[in-house]
Amino acid sequence: MSPVRPTVALAEPCFSRPLLPAIAAQADAADATRSIDPDVIAAIKAGPLLGLAASRELGGGEAGVAALGAELAAVAAACSSTAWCLWNHWSVFHLFCGALGPEHAEFLSGIVADHEWVCFPAGAASRVFGTVEGDEVVLRGPASFGSGSRYAEWAGVAFALGDGTSAPRPEDLRFTVVRLDDPGVRIEPTWDGASMRASATDTIHYDGARVPLARCAPWFAANRAAAFRDPVVPMIHDRYREDWVGVSDIWLAHMAVGVLLAALDEAVAGIGGGRRAIMGAGMAAMPNVQANLGAVAAAATTARMAAEAAARDIDERLARGELPTEDSFQRQGAVSTTVLALCQDAMATLLRTLGGNGLRESGSFERRWRDLTAMPIHINAHPDRIHLRLGQFLLGVENQRF
Repeated sequence: MSPVRPTVALAEPCFSRPLLPAIAAQADAADATRSIDPDVIAAIKAGPLLGLAASRELGGGEAGVAALGAELAAVAAACSSTAWCLWNHWSVFHLFCGALGPEHAEFLSGIVADHEWVCFPAGAASRVFGTVEGDEVVLRGPASFGSGSRYAEWAGVAFALGDGTSAPRPEDLRFTVVRLDDPGVRIEPTWDGASMRASATDTIHYDGARVPLARCAPWFAANRAAAFRDPVVPMIHDRYREDWVGVSDIWLAHMAVGVLLAALDEAVAGIGGGRRAIMGAGMAAMPNVQANLGAVAAAATTARMAAEAAARDIDERLARGELPTEDSFQRQGAVSTTVLALCQDAMATLLRTLGGNGLRESGSFERRWRDLTAMPIHINAHPDRIHLRLGQFLLGVENQRF
């Protein structure tokens, strides 16, 4: 253990701890093969992890946002791709519960009881339409960026009623959940990104997939956060009034800190263990190396404390029975994007300290460096998105949320 670790350590996880050795052991192979070890996926599904974020009304563990953040940080330190898929599951299931509401509580409880995994492909170039046939809706079209899709049983679908020949209207937008083993569903393994290589962030094609019309709910799209805050709108639990984007951003910040800490620990262990620079000079004795490691530790400490405080803020507000506000939503984005920037800059400092050896694929630093690079540019936490939204909020101008 590095001498700086007690200063920057995250809270200890509870539920993921028994799985962490197996998750870490397969991380390099998962990165190389672009697939998480099936035994790891099976172990996650066999235990309580998938249901931790669900409320007790659904048979879930109803763990707090801070506790879940600690779990994700630990898993991310072991394998970023595995954490990414678990993070997506918790985040989008939170969305599913808010979007479908109490009317579909029994259906959602079944997903929790069966330890099933969910995903939500709805990224760039997604274009899904649905036509009503009797008491069913028939879905057609592609949906992209379905992280975790190859490991999941269900996919959320945001779609528009119609055949796609005309532009959809807001009142045409719907949301539903589809079985991924439906004969009208096909997963195309399109993810070829340099980061999160085993995240299965693939494209899902709906070609005649059928869902019950009764399982289709109105889709508020970008106006979702404000709509769910309205106490008139029924919710399974008030935790689902918290917009999934803000909650997911806070969890993503925890993951970035976990990855940074793992990289820092290994760097300190290597340098303190006698790593040599040019002409055999000991790196641990170099003032610039000492200062750089201190700077990274300082950034990690600040990032950790900010992420944990933001998570506790949500938990404490829920405990007091307070509904979320636009201000609390903006804070979640502001904290997360700043934490992610701190972690990204600190990782760049670590790379500068390690030099060219840090980019060797024979070590784990290069994988972690690639994976952390993906986190600040996820659409939920992208600084261009969050800073624009926050600036508009401060100025009182119309919010162009996307």
